[in-house]
Amino acid sequence: MPKRILILLIIVCGFWTKVTAQQDSIPDKQIKRVMERADERYNQYSFSPAIDIYKKVLDKGYTSPDLLKRLGNSYYFNAKYQEAADTYAKLKTTYPDEMSVEDVFRYAQSLKSIGNYDQASRVMESFRQMTSTMSSYDEDYMTKIEKNSGRYTVKTFPYNSKYSDFAAAYYEKGLIFASDRDTGNFARYRHTWNARDFLDLYKVNADSVSDNNVVKLGGDVNTRLHESTSVVTKDGTTMYFTRNNFFDGRKKKDEEGIIRLKIYSAENIDGEWLNITELPFNSDSYSVAHPMLSPDGKKLYFVSDMPGSLGESDIFVTEIIGDGTYGPIKNLGSNINTIARETFPFITKDGVLYFSSDGHQGLGGLDVFATKITYNDYTQPVVNVGKPVNTPKDDFSFIFDSDDKTGYFASNRDGGMGDDDIYEFVENEPLVLDCIQEITGTVRDRISNEVLAGATVKIIDEENNEVSSTITDSDGNYILMLDCSKGNFVRASRDGYVPSEEYLPISDGKPRIVDFYLERDLVTGGFGDDLAKLLQLSTIYFDLNKYNIRPDAEIEIQKVIVAMEKYPSLKIKVNSHTDSRGVDAYNLWLSQKRAESTVDYMISKGIAADRLQGEGYGETRLVNDCANGVQCTEEQHQLNRRSEFIIFE
Repeated sequence: MPKRILILLIIVCGFWTKVTAQQDSIPDKQIKRVMERADERYNQYSFSPAIDIYKKVLDKGYTSPDLLKRLGNSYYFNAKYQEAADTYAKLKTTYPDEMSVEDVFRYAQSLKSIGNYDQASRVMESFRQMTSTMSSYDEDYMTKIEKNSGRYTVKTFPYNSKYSDFAAAYYEKGLIFASDRDTGNFARYRHTWNARDFLDLYKVNADSVSDNNVVKLGGDVNTRLHESTSVVTKDGTTMYFTRNNFFDGRKKKDEEGIIRLKIYSAENIDGEWLNITELPFNSDSYSVAHPMLSPDGKKLYFVSDMPGSLGESDIFVTEIIGDGTYGPIKNLGSNINTIARETFPFITKDGVLYFSSDGHQGLGGLDVFATKITYNDYTQPVVNVGKPVNTPKDDFSFIFDSDDKTGYFASNRDGGMGDDDIYEFVENEPLVLDCIQEITGTVRDRISNEVLAGATVKIIDEENNEVSSTITDSDGNYILMLDCSKGNFVRASRDGYVPSEEYLPISDGKPRIVDFYLERDLVTGGFGDDLAKLLQLSTIYFDLNKYNIRPDAEIEIQKVIVAMEKYPSLKIKVNSHTDSRGVDAYNLWLSQKRAESTVDYMISKGIAADRLQGEGYGETRLVNDCANGVQCTEEQHQLNRRSEFIIFE
């Protein structure tokens, strides 16, 4: 324990002994002095001594909204989630109007961390009512986490100590990781920007010097200050790492008395890490930490609470130009960063970004999340990697080799050897990151309901670019896959039909059926065309010597009626015919009756009489060679006993 903290605790304990010996109540003046000391510790992110002081004040019967807020936050940032939840609950009960958005959010996170998911959901509902920041809050998130769970086999890292071990990074054939094993100083800087002393970088199984042994990195990287979270370039010549802000060999505090974090680079010279250089975008006013390189080594990702951050800490990226210069710094945006903490980025060679967050919906504390990234695009869905990597405690510093499907992460979960432990894992089943949705359906004629084989179905993105296409089979069916992380149009078309499309917004990827009912493009028809043929209807037939509407003919006439209802300006002339059998005059009369019965039927169904005409042609317009005296089958004669629907305007 640092001497300054030990002295402070001795002073505080002595003070309280004196107070309690004199009286049960505490004078306001003394309360003010004690609270000032506690607040000083709190503002310096020294949460453990702050907790001791706040708790003593609370136990003596003094309370206030600020005291409960800061005590709750101190527990929260020290990963004491049960105590945090109890304190926030007391704040909510005693001072309900004093709870800020941050208080409500941390209360919900604390409840999740102790497994009280029902109450956490209720508190999150209050949070949603207070802010629209998490308008995309998914009430079914636990089901989705369970769906992603069970993909990893986890075991304990054999080189853990009884202290704090975390932030593994690949180095040659082994690892570099951070630990305070030589001092036993628990370093919970990961929850805040509290950069305590004595974390150092170690290597294991990295070379012949450290085979099966844990040794400190050689050179000038490790100091009496704090070093952690590193990444080494593929050629092994450069390392980026996190260190205390210090000046002239001493820790440097900002105006608020906070020791910030900075990223430094080091060169590998004959196995020693030398030429330590501070990166130019560091600051004495905010922290910059947790460096990570893109697969091609051209971009540097890092975590900061710099101006422009959306939350307590955000992930940023900058281009490595060379010669110690870097490009503009870019925040990865609200799809990845939240109002809470995003930290410990890691990117696989396949372009998958893993990071830890307590702002995205998880099991509690810091959870590990993943998202697929492409050039300048950080908008793909963010996925919780599920159990057993994630727990109600803090799970962080996840790294993964996508070739051999193995990796490491750290956690303060129950059952560990130390305060934080590194765990190994094997990925047994790939995490589904791309939002791929199966779209199936059938394309039909809107009037006849007949399936349309050979219709084209396309996926069109929101920029009107064709993404993919297919042709319907003989049953009019199609299958397509689309990126459901973005909005898309599904468009069906066929010659002679008006194209139809449906917009599909961003979704959860569940399979969806989209059927199309295409309308005939009657604009392609004109004066003298048979509407029945344009609509691909079955021919209207009559029985021998009869003019009543048969049931099968009624179905087809209904389709003509639908078309006329759709196009009010359409006018139809019904031409009716007979076969060659019988007297010509009789056939002319019979065909006229057939035309009239068809027109009357359509009028009875609501079509205006002035839009219809009817004329019988007897046997003058045969469709085959079955004229007078020609031997034909009944089926051949039937083809001539028909009605047609001719467009006349």
